[in-house]
Amino acid sequence: MSYYKVDNLEQYFKHYNKSVREPRKFWGKIAEENFTWYQQWEKVVDFNMAEADIKWFTEAKLNITKNTIDRHLNKRGTKTAIIFEPNDPNEEALHITYNELHQRVCKMANVLREQGIQKGDRVCIYLPIIPELAVSILACARIGAIHSVVFAGFSASAVATRIMDSACKMVLTADGGFRGNKTIELKEIIDEALEKCPSVTRVLVTKRTNTPIQMKEGRDQWLQPLLEEASDNSVAEIMDAEDPLFILYTSGSTGKPKGMVHTTAGYMVHTAYTFKNVFNYEENDIFWCTADIGWITGHSYIVYGPLLNGATTVIFEGVPSYPDFSRFWQIIEKHQITQFYTAPTAIRALAKESLEYVNSYQLQSLKVIGSVGEPINEEAWHWFNDHVGAKKCPVVDTWWQTETGGIMIAPIAFVTPTKPTYATLPLPGIQPVLMDEKRNEIEGNQLVGSLCIKFPWPGIARTIWGDHQRYKDTYFSDFPGKFFTGDGALRDEVGYYRITGRVDDVVIVSGHNLGTAPIEDAINEHPAVAESAIVGFPHEVKGNALYGFVILKETGEYRNKENLFKEINQHITDHVGPIAKLDKIQFVCELPKTRSGKIMRRILRKIAAGDFTDFGDTSTLLNPEIIDQIKDGKI
Repeated sequence: MSYYKVDNLEQYFKHYNKSVREPRKFWGKIAEENFTWYQQWEKVVDFNMAEADIKWFTEAKLNITKNTIDRHLNKRGTKTAIIFEPNDPNEEALHITYNELHQRVCKMANVLREQGIQKGDRVCIYLPIIPELAVSILACARIGAIHSVVFAGFSASAVATRIMDSACKMVLTADGGFRGNKTIELKEIIDEALEKCPSVTRVLVTKRTNTPIQMKEGRDQWLQPLLEEASDNSVAEIMDAEDPLFILYTSGSTGKPKGMVHTTAGYMVHTAYTFKNVFNYEENDIFWCTADIGWITGHSYIVYGPLLNGATTVIFEGVPSYPDFSRFWQIIEKHQITQFYTAPTAIRALAKESLEYVNSYQLQSLKVIGSVGEPINEEAWHWFNDHVGAKKCPVVDTWWQTETGGIMIAPIAFVTPTKPTYATLPLPGIQPVLMDEKRNEIEGNQLVGSLCIKFPWPGIARTIWGDHQRYKDTYFSDFPGKFFTGDGALRDEVGYYRITGRVDDVVIVSGHNLGTAPIEDAINEHPAVAESAIVGFPHEVKGNALYGFVILKETGEYRNKENLFKEINQHITDHVGPIAKLDKIQFVCELPKTRSGKIMRRILRKIAAGDFTDFGDTSTLLNPEIIDQIKDGKI
């Protein structure tokens, strides 16, 4: 029996039970049967959780690009690997076959080698969402360089911090990038960043916007002429299973961002397996994940996961609101998308607009729709299910993190019965547990606890670049012997998991543990409310009380804020209970969100507590200016 594909619920339980009883045999068989290796492993997994020391497929040799590209060439060489959909809908989409992708990656790999990049060197990639970004990632992997993709919207200071932390030797960038009706001057940002980064000796620049730029002699070169001269034959470097594949920075609550390190073999096996199963990928499907490749979702489910399975993956340069709010639906119809994976933030934003935007396009090609980045609230889940999926596409509400590498808890499309707001069941190979405040494992269901994982999985990050002690302290010290996700979860009567948010988003009010997600769901049910975020703040009687930050829809019928406050609390009473009512409410125009769509709640907690001192690392915020507006009480 192959463990790679789960086809029905009975098979899921067989695979899952096998993966818990014999995890080494389970993952070993998946790895052996579905990937190309230069040399087999000695041990499937070797770990010491107390020291945060985890190794998968020890002593195995491979190159991930042999698995994302080369092994598909005989069977799928003329198949489209990447569809590039530009920001401007009038610009023609680009279809890149596996043969063409192989040529592009080999040329890029040769350019990197000719520029002095060797195995183990770090390369910062600061590019817009264009094919060169995917090609650059794969070219680094082909020669054994460690790629560090930085979202092409970060400030010069944020870019510099990341480059300096990992001592990158080269930067790959572009003259500029298109995003909606804006042009972002990427090269200019890099020039400013590199004033602080002596480790960078080479900058290769892609032409995208034809923006006039400054080129520094001896450091900067245009990429295209180098590619034209390069050979399209490049031998893939032989990598050890545990050689680093990439560094990806995630925001820390204090201090500098954490450079999470993912290694080659385990990440490969996990992303390939989860992509195939969660999205029920079949040979001729067209998969579209709308994330930015600068985030883990883009790494795992735009580039690596789909290509490892020989899939066709869509890369979209633009935003859902440009030229208007029909852009997503127009693309689905145009490319006959079968799996559509996006964030609750995008779903909520689109749900606020006229249904005519959705209804004007044919979405019948869709088979599976998915959600990623944060727990999806019930109202958004139903809108997505009803109007995008036409109630016939499973909604795969996926829970995972930068640190996990790939999806951990999620429905398997057409296998796991879905339930609004629940990530449902752990995937085979994933062993979640709920822990109480005394560090005891919580037995039974219908309980809330801290979500931990008690056995390693292949996609787990191995360390924080240059600071293993921080990695150990952050993820392995709170609950010894287990990986602490930082999230809380509710396990319902049948064992389904609902992520309640970060553990510090579970507020204890008068001795009651209140998860913020159900309260926010209740508030969002109010017809005047577009979105909300709840945090706790100190209260002399209750210990903590609840503070609500609420965005209103553009409607004139709710001008009396005092009455609206009462109505919202009545909604909470009706849906959750009177114990969950808000003590304070603040109407805001936006919430502080990272570019991946997560609300940075620690900022809201400080504001709610009246503490306007250091807000910590805010480099990942999409809208840093909103902090002062909320702090000053402006709408």
